Amino acid sequence: MQRTPVRMRDLAEAVGVSVMTVSRAFKSDKSVNEETRKKILQVAQDLGYVFDSTAANLRTQTTNFVAVIIPSINNANFADTVGAMSDNLSEAGMQVLLGYSGYNVAKEEELIAQLLRRKPDAIVVTGGRHSPAARKMLLNAGIPVVETWDLPPDPINHVVGFSNAETMHGLVDHIVKSGRTRIAFIGGDSNDDTRGADRRRGFLAAMERHGLDATRLVGAGQTPISMLQGAQSMAQILDEMPDTEAVIGVSDLVAFGALTECQRRGVRVPDDISIAGFGAYDISSVSHPTLTTVDPRAQMIGTETARLIMRLLDMKPNILPEHEVIKIDWSIRPAQSG
Repeated sequence: MQRTPVRMRDLAEAVGVSVMTVSRAFKSDKSVNEETRKKILQVAQDLGYVFDSTAANLRTQTTNFVAVIIPSINNANFADTVGAMSDNLSEAGMQVLLGYSGYNVAKEEELIAQLLRRKPDAIVVTGGRHSPAARKMLLNAGIPVVETWDLPPDPINHVVGFSNAETMHGLVDHIVKSGRTRIAFIGGDSNDDTRGADRRRGFLAAMERHGLDATRLVGAGQTPISMLQGAQSMAQILDEMPDTEAVIGVSDLVAFGALTECQRRGVRVPDDISIAGFGAYDISSVSHPTLTTVDPRAQMIGTETARLIMRLLDMKPNILPEHEVIKIDWSIRPAQSG
């Protein structure tokens, strides 16, 4: 009588680990410690198991890729997040399949549907606000879902991020502490960039908390806001609100555009007006003067997301946490611009 072949699941049960751990052990994955790897290989030898890398994915119903959706591919913050995520996942033999939504909720919904058809092991989305249809698809995906760059009040599954509104409280506090109270904010005209909208709301709340005028809001156009739009918005502020003492840009690119407009007009930064941004882009540290900014720890978001996914995939389904929230510690990076 023909004997039933030994399966990877048999090895997992014999060793007391997950099927994913067995698969990674055969792929020399660094996430499996040497003692566990040796034990798995010894049991495989004892049972006469031969690893078939092609069939392994079918047996474990894994694809070894993580779907990731970001709003923009030319944003340095998102590039840093995806880069760190990819580097960490590759050490576990996994790859990233990337899509970008262009800050469009309908496009994100379309991408989620397309990517889920490819059966990823996990899916990562940017932000915590999605269309009802997209949210329903993610809730029913049956795989780890990670929302990043935000702290949504009603998370779908897991979260790696921070409060964008809170960062603006930090910036406003920093500026007010310097004695400046007439503060303007440059951001987008719409709520397509939900993180930018949160920063605007955070600015308004922080100004109200300090009892200050919060009407110096300049809409710079559709997201993503460019350096040119930042310069044009700064020109509007200087023309229409010349007594403004400080300006916060929704991003470092906006802040840099504002800085260049001041330099064109002979407005001294920070003597006449201070400028701050968001993102800790390279441009903030090489501009003259250097720009005060919020460092959101973009690479850490990617690293922590990858580690969370690998940890979740290693767990048995019956012990998976419903929600795990990893808060990223952003920081204010003071510089010469005030």
